Amino acid sequence: MQRKRLFIIAVLTGAALEPAFLSQLRLLRVIPLGGTLHHVQGIDVEAGKLWVTSVDSNSRKGYLHRFDLSSGKLEKEVELQDGEKFHPGGIALDGRAVWVPVAEYRRDGKSTIERRDKRTLERLESFSVDDHIGCVAAARELLIGGNWDSRQIYYWDRRGRLVKKHENLAANRYQDLKVVDGELVGSGNLSRDEGAIDWLELNSLQLLRRIRAGKTDRGVLFTNEGMAFRDSKLYLLPEDGPSRLFVYQWPERR
Repeated sequence: MQRKRLFIIAVLTGAALEPAFLSQLRLLRVIPLGGTLHHVQGIDVEAGKLWVTSVDSNSRKGYLHRFDLSSGKLEKEVELQDGEKFHPGGIALDGRAVWVPVAEYRRDGKSTIERRDKRTLERLESFSVDDHIGCVAAARELLIGGNWDSRQIYYWDRRGRLVKKHENLAANRYQDLKVVDGELVGSGNLSRDEGAIDWLELNSLQLLRRIRAGKTDRGVLFTNEGMAFRDSKLYLLPEDGPSRLFVYQWPERR
């Protein structure tokens, strides 16, 4: 009833309302991914390519994978490990590189934030953090990261020096973060049965708007793990292997 009321108001007023539910978006494609994916962690997309991190806790190995976006074919992958750190998280493309957090597999563990070449996947540089960093986003002058369940949000400069740290007051456990049009976008879980994608003011973390999401036909929350925005499209990779990438059309704001 509430969704119907919102639709009627939009028609009568001619207003373009922001979607409030993932189900309001148009699903463009569902792309099965080849290769071997373990427990999916984060994604990003660019120029027909998809980058994915996953972790195999049994073998204590983390991976960075690159896929062809149109076919879902695996093109390249590398292991991610720095001593006891093998748990990669949510990632962010940044020019010729991709930022990847690699953490110890425990809530208060330490992390290495790695900058890797997006073509070769080789490590270019890194810095250490005394916390489990589960996701990172790249802004123009800053890197932004969330710890385990993103209860705290870190801000670093490009040399890895801590600028500030904020408590995340939103009831959302962000698994993947992105900076989109100057705002911080976080995808995560509100509860076992409902997820959400939040738009936050970049510096204050004030909640600006939220899209709520349910589950796939496999019973996995759409916002369970990987999320990316690119060229007015929303990409979600919630499921472990065999994984499916869900591609939605994002409505243009008026």
